[in-house]
Amino acid sequence: MDLFAPYGPFDSFENYQEWLKTTRSGDDPLFHAIVAENSQKAIGVASFLRTQSDIGVLEVGHIHFSPLLQKTPVATEAMFLMMSRVFDELGYRRYEWKCDALNTPSRKAAQRLGFIYEGTFRQATIYKNRNRDTAWFAILDKDWPSLKKTF
Repeated sequence: MDLFAPYGPFDSFENYQEWLKTTRSGDDPLFHAIVAENSQKAIGVASFLRTQSDIGVLEVGHIHFSPLLQKTPVATEAMFLMMSRVFDELGYRRYEWKCDALNTPSRKAAQRLGFIYEGTFRQATIYKNRNRDTAWFAILDKDWPSLKKTF
């Protein structure tokens, strides 16, 4: 976990497991393990959260990729599969990505994956004793067909 997450860093794997066990106890956030095909070992996690099924809006978050996953085709495929579920299976109309405005790698990843920057919510929250500005990105259902072809 990094300085941009409101939780962590954890001083042990056991403490991380305890946090995960408590956090994943419900449907929101709904965590997904990203597994390396050749080893069947989990190398990352991502979740669906802030689910608003009545209006077809969902956010992706809690994205943590190990160095084995970062900047790889498998990472892109995992995000594509999550997008496909949102638009093709669930029929949602909006898929959001939000991150700390200072988190340049996350902002770049969102844009590389086709999320459109929509603005920054200034002082959206407080964590780790500082104000956090939140950058908002989204993909809309009308954007999905052409974006899907690029993958």
